[in-house]
Amino acid sequence: MDNFGRRLKITCGCLGMTTTVLSGTGKEKTSMSNNMDVRFTGKSCFATIKVLCVCMVGLLVAGGCGQSQQRSVDLYVDAVMLRELKENEKAVEKLNSAVKLNKNFLLAYSMLGDIYQETEDYEKSIASYKKATELNPWSFKDYFNLGRVYQIRKDFTQAAEAYVKACDIKPGFLDAHVSAAKVYYEIKDYNSALIYGQRAEKIDPNICEIQKIRGDIYESRENYDQAVAFYKRALEIDSNNPEIMTSLAVAYLKTRRYNDAKELLTSVIQVRPDNSTAYKHLGFCFLELKDAEEAVESYGKAVEIDGRDWESHRGLGVAYILQGKSEDGTIDEALKAKAIQQWQLSLEINPGQPKSDKLLKLIQYYSKK
Repeated sequence: MDNFGRRLKITCGCLGMTTTVLSGTGKEKTSMSNNMDVRFTGKSCFATIKVLCVCMVGLLVAGGCGQSQQRSVDLYVDAVMLRELKENEKAVEKLNSAVKLNKNFLLAYSMLGDIYQETEDYEKSIASYKKATELNPWSFKDYFNLGRVYQIRKDFTQAAEAYVKACDIKPGFLDAHVSAAKVYYEIKDYNSALIYGQRAEKIDPNICEIQKIRGDIYESRENYDQAVAFYKRALEIDSNNPEIMTSLAVAYLKTRRYNDAKELLTSVIQVRPDNSTAYKHLGFCFLELKDAEEAVESYGKAVEIDGRDWESHRGLGVAYILQGKSEDGTIDEALKAKAIQQWQLSLEINPGQPKSDKLLKLIQYYSKK
């Protein structure tokens, strides 16, 4: 491979070594963790990279560098170059051959994990990262990526274990603590989620995501005043974030602050007019504020955007009933029929929804009237 106009980077994590070919310069700079710099030019750089890798393996493997180990280094270097050229399939072949020759080739397993993660082959990515962490229990990068892949697969318990290891290795790394808080939240371990959220805040208190996570935790614990406080802090950092505005609005709904919630949800819709969740919560606001006409409009927009939202169909049915009620207690037949239809749709989408028995009784009751 002689295309030296491309940028090539090999990161040797266990040595703290990075070699880089700079595009268009023909120069390569190699830096080591001990601050030694080596510069060289010309097309000998790939050969030099191989020499560096051979030295690396020689340092890692007791007893020097045998022929099979040298061949595994050659394969690894080829894989790095192939990956740079976006030839992931061929790179994987080289790396698999490398680990067959050297079953303790940490960097090869780590790169396999990276490639499999990029290509969404998560089972193989997990196996590769696990092998890398077995070979080097202090590999922050591999524990962190292992957690990320588990999180993608929604295996939050395993993700938490991996992220905790990463946090132990690098206590000052923000993303590891934020991710640990998130996955603990998912498995409803709110105490651990709060611990890692607090640690993340100590690293950087001006990260919106941290305040949002802590608000979510308190909201799940039904401590709505604390949830409101953290959502407000998050909005102080990112004032136009529709996700945080929606979360704060929901906390307001739980504390019966319907006008505050309405104002926030209206702002969300201005930013994201296709946000069905905001329309759904706004519909509930209007129900509580006894504005049936606006509730019908908001719920109607929610189901228009997301026809599978059973909660919006259920709420729309209630709104139709309220809209159809007259002062003498009679209900408009057309609106009553629409209400029954929405409730039936809600049950069709989610037959096991909470309080489904009550909804069935409402359908039966209004069908007879």
